[in-house]
Amino acid sequence: MGIGWPQILIIVVLLILLFGRGKISGLMGDVAQGIKSFKKGIADDEPEEEAPKNLEKNSETVVAEEKSEKSDSAS
Repeated sequence: MGIGWPQILIIVVLLILLFGRGKISGLMGDVAQGIKSFKKGIADDEPEEEAPKNLEKNSETVVAEEKSEKSDSAS
């Protein structure tokens, strides 16, 4: 009692009769447009290479501050 080709064909014909060709093709076009905009959004993301650069600058600043604090306390 599985679903065969005749049952699938009947379901497709009923869907076309109920919703019409225009609505189904419009829905598929909307789905395709959503997928394209999702892919474009992922591709447009900024690279995360900026975070390590900021960390390196901050660590150099911290090291320089620690050296100046040590020299101030030694004086």
